[in-house]
Amino acid sequence: MKFLSNHFVQNIIFIIFIGTSSSFLNAQERLQGEVNSYLKNLPFHSFSIEVPHFADKTFNIKDYGAIGDGHTLNTEAFNKTIEACSKAGGGIVIVPQGLWLTGPIELKSDINFHTEIGALILFTSDHTQYPIIKSSKRGFIVASPIYGIKLKNIAITGEGIFDGSGETWRPLKRAKATESLWKSFINSGGVVSDDGQMWWPSKEAMDGEDYLKNLISTKNKKELTAEDFLKARDFKRPILILLMDCKNVLIDGPTFEDSPAFALYPNWCENLIVRNVKIHNEYWAQNGDGIDISSCKNVLVFKCRINAGDDGICMKSSKDRNSNEPSLQNVVIADNVVYHAHGGFVTGSNTDGGMHNIYVNNCDFIGSDVGLRFKSARDRGGLVDNIFIKNIYMKNILNEAILFDTHYENRGFGSESKVPDVNERTPRFENIFLENIYCSGAKQAVLVDGLPEMPIQKIKISNSYISADKGFVSMYAKDFDLENVKIVPQNKDVYSLNQSSDFNIVNGFCPEGTTVFLKLDGNKTININLVNTNLTCAKIPIKFGKNVNKNAVIQK
Repeated sequence: MKFLSNHFVQNIIFIIFIGTSSSFLNAQERLQGEVNSYLKNLPFHSFSIEVPHFADKTFNIKDYGAIGDGHTLNTEAFNKTIEACSKAGGGIVIVPQGLWLTGPIELKSDINFHTEIGALILFTSDHTQYPIIKSSKRGFIVASPIYGIKLKNIAITGEGIFDGSGETWRPLKRAKATESLWKSFINSGGVVSDDGQMWWPSKEAMDGEDYLKNLISTKNKKELTAEDFLKARDFKRPILILLMDCKNVLIDGPTFEDSPAFALYPNWCENLIVRNVKIHNEYWAQNGDGIDISSCKNVLVFKCRINAGDDGICMKSSKDRNSNEPSLQNVVIADNVVYHAHGGFVTGSNTDGGMHNIYVNNCDFIGSDVGLRFKSARDRGGLVDNIFIKNIYMKNILNEAILFDTHYENRGFGSESKVPDVNERTPRFENIFLENIYCSGAKQAVLVDGLPEMPIQKIKISNSYISADKGFVSMYAKDFDLENVKIVPQNKDVYSLNQSSDFNIVNGFCPEGTTVFLKLDGNKTININLVNTNLTCAKIPIKFGKNVNKNAVIQK
């Protein structure tokens, strides 16, 4: 057999390279058209996001010494490949099929980090491989398995899998675990808290919180170094994918699983596209959020599938001291499916930076703890407004189909004793529009839990149908419009309004066998309008509490 000439081999390599680059370019063009279609006809001012483009150069990690046997540590090979790509002006880093064991991977600007189908990136369980680094917004943190800070024009694409070895980092609450799961963790090693309610993978993880409190109280903040935080590394545990202060970001196609904390966390990013991402965290994964969009602008999240140990798709915001604008704005969430999660679509709990212009459309929530979840608290609130949610389809929701909660982690209806003054950190949920919300099976249809000093207000729910064990319950709510809303509760009590005012129930639905259609309590409950609502199916159409004036209800 004759050997192929060098010229012939070079031509073959060139053809493969051109073919690979052309396929990426064609995919980018198709994706741009898809992105544009999702950003049309929004219920607020339009915005655009340009899909990142990359140089026609590819860099394969195998050419830089990577070995995909699942046992060889490839941290150096990954970072050499990324560095070579960066020095060449950017391009595409290729991770082919294989089992790639590695430590943290730091991304760089102008690079598409592309994983081919069959590529499984396994982040090492050796925590000494994760250094303490200083971030631009979060102080000293544990380096994430894959991260980028202050980058431009970056992407993570392809159908590969990123496994964060999170079980070696996360604690486990006994209340979240079955007996067999709890025993398996106990038998695996680690330590258990004195009260027996929390398992930790190491003593350093369990003691980390107390260590940090002591460190911060005894040492000047400006004098702290990365070395000071090493003893708390196991406690601080990293986010699986952390992107901070980045612009023009694309995440398209990969699977993220078993994260040490949050799975995907873009923080203070601008012009962000998240598409076809799959996230799998076990239901008991502590702080195992799926996608957390934090203080970002111009965002599109679509066609994603999520199982999470905490919130599914969550909006967070933090205060920008240099700006009066909401730190999270212009977000579109569409065509996603959330299975197990603490909430399907969530805002909060930290909303102190404000949220404005969010559109959620055509999403399925199946078996999540809560469907649509708005949460905050007095010490972490801000204005959340101009939120439009439509075409949401839910099944087997464990708690509330729709929840407004301004007492997060301080559960219970608001009390009028010692009511604080309104300030910039008072949670405010208003101008929120819910349309075509359908749910088959929940513990509660709607729960609204506002504050005496700041009710949940200016909410409209229309053309919706929710079946649940319990109906609509509110405390400190104001200016609600409920039009063509069918709530079918098993307990036969449809609406229970306490300290709630200015409700318009238009074309209300009174199910057969209703015991009480409208129960009213609280001396602030006034101006409840029933329009075109037939109450003949109710044994007790309206039940007035002793502090409610009979003129509080107006029937039209």
